[in-house]
Amino acid sequence: MIVITGATGTIGSEVVRQLAARGVKVRAVTRNPESAQVPGGVEVVRGDYADTASMAAAFSGAEAAFLVGLLGPDYVELDRALVEAARDAGVQRLVKLSAIGTGDPDLGRVGTWHASGERAVRDSGVAWTILRPSSFASNTLSWSAAIKAGQPVPNMTGTGAQGVVDPRDVAAVAVEALLSDAHSGRVLTLTGPAWLTTREQADILAATLGSPIEVTDIPHDAAREFMLGAGMSEEFAAGALAGQAYVAAGANAIITGDVERVLGRAPRGYADWVRDHADAFTA
Repeated sequence: MIVITGATGTIGSEVVRQLAARGVKVRAVTRNPESAQVPGGVEVVRGDYADTASMAAAFSGAEAAFLVGLLGPDYVELDRALVEAARDAGVQRLVKLSAIGTGDPDLGRVGTWHASGERAVRDSGVAWTILRPSSFASNTLSWSAAIKAGQPVPNMTGTGAQGVVDPRDVAAVAVEALLSDAHSGRVLTLTGPAWLTTREQADILAATLGSPIEVTDIPHDAAREFMLGAGMSEEFAAGALAGQAYVAAGANAIITGDVERVLGRAPRGYADWVRDHADAFTA
């Protein structure tokens, strides 16, 4: 049995799908099991990170677990508690989804949000693997409404480039780490094959859609005001903006070979992801 937390999220749902396709016994954990859409044969259970009993029950009898914490300054201790709940339930292999740049002092406080969970995994006494993916290709799904309306897409990272990674590749690496100890004790930084700026991503998407996409730079103050207006806390907004500034400064222009080392093939490029998701950007 392999338990997947965050089972309806971007990476968790893909991990569930890939494991189920391989005939692995999977238990998907979500706060709302009644609305979860999972492949046939997957067990769905309720689990709330703040409800210790529900997580203990979710991890019961599992050999391995995929741990997806809640990102933000308010959830640091919950991240650690999630690891402890899995370990105490007897789980023997942990794969934690973290983020690129974790622990880098230049990233500021946002770079510490996954650090507690990473330490807990390392100190758990069981086999562990930590995944630090770069920016997801699927993040550009947030552009969909603007593109359909013929409006510019926002850019908050200037000319900073990132090794944009396909979520399917992140999930595939997670699957391999969940199924064996071959990658235990490793921190894997997962990137795509090339650095891309926001404008370059927009150009790739435009080429596929066959229509131009304009990009507009969003000033720091305007981004902050938008985040606060959307209900984000001051600290969360400050952390998010620090992350954007980190990218804009070129600090996240990183390409690694970790995806290829684990999967035995080159990582998918952003154009591959766009080709398979173009319908999301059309009316």
